[in-house]
Amino acid sequence: MKIFSYLVLLTIFTFGCGFKVVKQSNFDNFYISKVETTGDRKISFSVKNKLSFFEKNEEKKGIILNINTVKNKTIKEKNSKNETTKYLISISSKVEIKDNSKTLKVLNLREEIDYNVGAQHSQTISNENKAVKAIADSLVKKIIKEISLVKFNDL
Repeated sequence: MKIFSYLVLLTIFTFGCGFKVVKQSNFDNFYISKVETTGDRKISFSVKNKLSFFEKNEEKKGIILNINTVKNKTIKEKNSKNETTKYLISISSKVEIKDNSKTLKVLNLREEIDYNVGAQHSQTISNENKAVKAIADSLVKKIIKEISLVKFNDL
């Protein structure tokens, strides 16, 4: 009898919490009509290309993105010979989501990642490029998630 009453209470609390599953189909009700970027060219170009997969469709609502990206590279670690062994890349992005005439939301996103210094300069550059690519992927995922939530709430 106790087990049954615990199960009933657990069910009531679980379904009464207000949690609602969002359907993935609700995320497809928009397209990005224009992306304006400023700041670091490399990251902005990568983010803009990754966001370009949303096809234009007259049935969907078009939105405009203004993305300002700032990259900051600092030394994270040095060895006993005072040689740099790790760098830290910090990227801050201010994303303004607009719907034709009005601003829907402004996002301030920040990502950090560190990378090792290679034995050769070309390895270090390659490590930096991989780190920047990883940050750009993460930023795009966050931007898409926020756009989807904004558009979902507006409908």
